[in-house]
Amino acid sequence: MVETAVTVKREEMTLRINEIFYSIQGEGTYALYPCVFIRLTGCNLRCSWCDTTYSFHEGEHRTLKNIQNEIATYPTRWVEITGGEPLLQRNVYELFDLLHELEKCVLLETSGSILLDKVPSFVHIVLDMKAPGSGESEKNRYENLKLLKPTDDLKIVVKNKEDFNFAVSLIEEHSLMDSLDKPAIVQPVFGALEPHELGEWVKFAKVPLRLGMQLHKYIYDPKQRAV
Repeated sequence: MVETAVTVKREEMTLRINEIFYSIQGEGTYALYPCVFIRLTGCNLRCSWCDTTYSFHEGEHRTLKNIQNEIATYPTRWVEITGGEPLLQRNVYELFDLLHELEKCVLLETSGSILLDKVPSFVHIVLDMKAPGSGESEKNRYENLKLLKPTDDLKIVVKNKEDFNFAVSLIEEHSLMDSLDKPAIVQPVFGALEPHELGEWVKFAKVPLRLGMQLHKYIYDPKQRAV
């Protein structure tokens, strides 16, 4: 039987979870905050620089009650739901509501390939639009840009000047300088583009941008999982 709100109590609903871990947030507006990460299994993209390919297939089904119990063991308000692509699993929306009721600050990392229209307004969205170097830019749903709240984060990972130019054009063409409270993030592909080089492009860009970093890869071993 397919799980629905009618046939299954919310606490018994399940998500396929790749891992849950407690670490230091490495990216975006909440960088350096202690944060619980809930990584869901499955992704509809295959980005060339993906560093979590293990999330494509590894994982086990866990109930929302089980997830809640584990989260309760960590002393932080911040919880990020990530993947893979977390919006592929429909019960993620029940998880959003549960975390909100627990008075958590809920973050969502999503690729931009799935429409955001059902994501609750209390969720802080990190929208990771794909540059050409990812090999998946054709999957971008550009209508998602209009669904971002001013407080959300827009991120574009770049590995070269072509990707950077894509980011600048994206900001210009969609007038995002006016709709977001803070500049979009451009983040270098770790190990492929030096942060200082990207920083120079950011300094002289014709649109406001923020230099993003995967700070957890500098705090911890960059090959280590669950950080």
